[in-house]
Parts: sequence; structure tokens; C-alpha cells
Amino acid sequence: MPRRSVEGMCRNITNLRGLEPPATSEEIEAASRQYVRKVTGVQQLSDATRDPFEAAVAEVAAITARLLRELPERRQPPATVPPLRRPEVQARIAARIAAREEHERLHELGLPHTHDEDDDLQAASVH
Repeated sequence: MPRRSVEGMCRNITNLRGLEPPATSEEIEAASRQYVRKVTGVQQLSDATRDPFEAAVAEVAAITARLLRELPERRQPPATVPPLRRPEVQARIAARIAAREEHERLHELGLPHTHDEDDDLQAASVH
């Protein structure tokens, strides 16, 4: 299995408490994944790190969701918008998903294509 980097991370963990609407499970998981990545120093998942990494993300996400439910409401909402709610981030995610779906479609159809260093899809010219 090829090694894949942990995608979609930024340097700071977003404040999720007090968001309107409340933090989604995707936002909680993204923050949890970012936390586990930061404390472990794991930049790329391998066969040896994948299972413990994903187990830790699930545990941190469950604890975070419970904590957010149990804390009292904030007086003021957070000063910044979480990345997953920003239009430019949503556009990047949508583009990545579309490229992945196109890649899978090319594989299913058996069409020739190549991959560049960044795992971007490069369709082969067929004339």
C-alpha cells in the first residue's frame, strides 16, 4: 500500500466552541486529526502508523465532541471561522474529491493515465 500524507492540515487547531451552527463531526474530526498529527509528529501514514493514528483520532474526536456538549455556552463566538467553513477551503476540497473520482473512473474504464509527484492526475493523450 503506498504511503499517503495526512491531508488538509494547517498549523493552528481551530476553536470549535461556540460556533453557530455548532461544530460538525467533520470539523471535530479535522481538529482531532490535526492534534494527533501535531503531538505524534507523524507526517505520513504508513502500515505501522495507520491503525494507532486512526484509533487516536477517533478517541480524541469522541472526547472533543463530549467536551463541547458539556461546556457552558460562550458569551462571544470565536473570532475566526473554522477552515472547513471557508469558501476557498471548500473549493479546494471539492476539487480534490472531483480529481479523485475522475482518477477512479479512469482506472475503472482502464484508460491510460499517469500521476505526477503530487499524486495529481494526468490523463494520457489518446488520439
